[in-house]
Amino acid sequence: MQTQPRTLNIGILAHVDAGKTSLTERLLFDTGTIDRLGSVDAGSTQTDTNAIERQRGITVHSAVASFRVGDTQVNLVDTPGHSDFIAEVERALGVLDGAVLVLSAVEGVQAQTRILMRTLRETRLPTLIFVNKIDRAGARTDALLADIRRRLTPYIVAMTAVRNAGTKTATTSPKRYTDTHFATAVGELLADHDDELLARVVDGPPLTPAELDKALAEQTAKALVHPVHFGSAIGGQGIEALINAMVTLIPAPQPNPTAPPRGTVFAVERDAATGHKTAYLRLFEGEVTARQVLTFTTPAGSPTGTHTGRLTSLSIVGADPSPTPTSTLLPGNIGKLRGLPDIRVGDHLGHPGHPTDRSPHFATPTLQSVVRPRDPGTAAAARLNAALKDLAEQDPLIRARTEPGGATSVFLYGEVQKEVIAATLADTYGIEAVFEPSRTVHTERPTATGEFTEEMHRGPAPTGHWATVGLRVEPAPYGSGNTFRYETELGALPRAFHQAVQETVHDALRTGPLGWAVTDCAVTLVRSGFDSVMSTAGDFRALTRIVLEGALHDAGTTLYEPYRTFELEIPPASLATVAGQLTSMGALIEESTAAAGGWLLRGTVAARRVAAIERRLPGLTHGEAVWWSRPAKDRPAPRATNARPPRADR
Repeated sequence: MQTQPRTLNIGILAHVDAGKTSLTERLLFDTGTIDRLGSVDAGSTQTDTNAIERQRGITVHSAVASFRVGDTQVNLVDTPGHSDFIAEVERALGVLDGAVLVLSAVEGVQAQTRILMRTLRETRLPTLIFVNKIDRAGARTDALLADIRRRLTPYIVAMTAVRNAGTKTATTSPKRYTDTHFATAVGELLADHDDELLARVVDGPPLTPAELDKALAEQTAKALVHPVHFGSAIGGQGIEALINAMVTLIPAPQPNPTAPPRGTVFAVERDAATGHKTAYLRLFEGEVTARQVLTFTTPAGSPTGTHTGRLTSLSIVGADPSPTPTSTLLPGNIGKLRGLPDIRVGDHLGHPGHPTDRSPHFATPTLQSVVRPRDPGTAAAARLNAALKDLAEQDPLIRARTEPGGATSVFLYGEVQKEVIAATLADTYGIEAVFEPSRTVHTERPTATGEFTEEMHRGPAPTGHWATVGLRVEPAPYGSGNTFRYETELGALPRAFHQAVQETVHDALRTGPLGWAVTDCAVTLVRSGFDSVMSTAGDFRALTRIVLEGALHDAGTTLYEPYRTFELEIPPASLATVAGQLTSMGALIEESTAAAGGWLLRGTVAARRVAAIERRLPGLTHGEAVWWSRPAKDRPAPRATNARPPRADR
């Protein structure tokens, strides 16, 4: 068993354009990892590596870089900032030990900042806040701290002071406990979460600097408080203090290297020349060695649930970049794995759902679009389908599937993501693709219990298949997904026939009677039969589709559409106008509260209305609205809705 230095995996998160990629670049430069600063505008940064990221100046996929401070290795995970790529961010959170949330001192708390902070708080991930761009005109300090307390969390500690904010001569200096006012403020804040500290604050004696440091580290580790540092990624101000906070306030896990290997794949790259995959695995426990055979649990939707492969190459992030036959990945580290053709983002090594896992719930995409090659032809359609499935391996939630007629549909989070996929298809695969207008994704759920059977008797079933299949479908609890079970005797069918029925049921539920995927459905095999000479697995696959369709028609399905909860901050004069517009678009305003300088509205609205609301709000509020929304429980769609899914034959 090898020993290793202390390792921290820290994510850099921010609203787009707040400067997180520039901060990553500065951290690498100031710790001597790179000898020249790259530029987002010039496309020369270490973590924005593909052509789309360099052209657009945005991060699309999570990337990893590392540096060392003393005996601590820090692996930095640079995550996307645009809301269309929130699933990429959420995946990264599941493999992190801590995070740095970056804000701009000029733009301040933005919509995506609030979404990210909510997610960080839900996962209880230790988080530092870095206020960037203090040397830009319009930079704020005290007013911004007040906004952070009001809009993100009241439990913040400003660890640095700023002079000449908003000018090129802006500088920072660390606050010290010798400043009685600062020490008192920190003690009072920490006392909110600790009765013993509260007694000391009230009755004395005063907390010593060492006691304040210890309590601050403990409460930061528990995500109860969030230290704030000011600085500039471009100018380098405040970076040393931030690095010190990262290695002293964010705790490293204490993994068990003797336990069975357990880890998560959070990113997959494909070599453009060879097509070979490289998977990024965060290892939580155990060890992984080169040439080892590994078994992974696949993301939801896989027909088998697991896959096994042998590593052909293993390299450790932050170590010698040349993999060797003796490479060993130790717990806490991130490894780059090669030789696993079936590997996908989200795969778990070992048993998923460990009590210490921080993996958040992945919101499913709410948009779907049919994609066709600009040049018609079977060969072009096949190339496009293969390319989209490659991209779906990097982000399984976009789910690419072939539609009747040969075109492919993809699931999306937003229009920017669609543009990035189109550019990737052109630049990486040489395919010019045309996307149809996006449609909101609906789902179907069984309305009642239904049953249908086709009998083989002494010959093939009336449908022409040598098989007997009877299925019952029933509504399942909300959010439980689809399940398959048996009421027939075990062994009544050969294993291959059982597997054919089960796999076909899960595949066929992707398209219900109304054209959308069926969910929260329990399917039971209630009758089966076969001919030992004539029956094949193909008979059972074909007949299962027919029988399941009959059972679903017997049960009936209800169409559901996605909803979102929202929070909206608006200036006081616009309350009546905005509330009227929201109501006219079907939004339910559940709460309206007078907030500092305006109103805070909370409620729910159909996801199909969100884009229109976001377009109208700037004009209704003179650009002062702050809108935040996230997926909520879906609801039955209106009967008159034109909600048929996008189809290739239309």
